[in-house]
Amino acid sequence: MDRISAIRNVEDALREFEDGDADLAATERRVAAVLRTYATEFDGDGDVFRAVGDDPVDGTVVVAPSEPAARERVLATSGVDGERDPDGGDGPAFDVERF
Repeated sequence: MDRISAIRNVEDALREFEDGDADLAATERRVAAVLRTYATEFDGDGDVFRAVGDDPVDGTVVVAPSEPAARERVLATSGVDGERDPDGGDGPAFDVERF
């Protein structure tokens, strides 16, 4: 799914919510499904990576040009400061994998 298709699908979901044809929970599920589809079919600069490991980073999905950059973005988006040791340092242990 390209960006324009994703935006149109989100707009359709919002329109149904605004018209009273869908409730908030259904709208959230639909928008989340659009975003997940967009992420899994992402065709841009970089790849999509998912963090696997300890909370609070486990399951975080980011776009990055490389695995080291993905680790940094996972930490930044999860609110964890600085680089962490994956072998038991002072932060969450995690790895990244292509999504």
